[in-house]
Amino acid sequence: MDAARQAGAAFEQALAATDYPRACALLAPQTRRQLEADESKPCGPALQGHELPTAGDVQSTQLYGRQALLRLSDDTLFLSQFDDGWKVVAAGCTPEADKPYRCSLKGD
Repeated sequence: MDAARQAGAAFEQALAATDYPRACALLAPQTRRQLEADESKPCGPALQGHELPTAGDVQSTQLYGRQALLRLSDDTLFLSQFDDGWKVVAAGCTPEADKPYRCSLKGD
């Protein structure tokens, strides 16, 4: 749980510091590919133009095997565990009543 929490916090810190290369390194491969395809540019500039909330501190972490849900003060992140560590699969997520979360950044 700590590793997932640390990865999510590192992603948010990178965004807050406008360190887009570091934030991109913390994205899951399919999420990064989808972002680059949607924006027709490399990850760093694509992420810079993507308006994600400044999320604040991690409020809670739920672990489901190799998947994690991190609730932050102003955002929700979904992460998966890969061979090289935890990566952000979806960000900018808001709950929808009786529906799955709606995420502004996600992989397909």
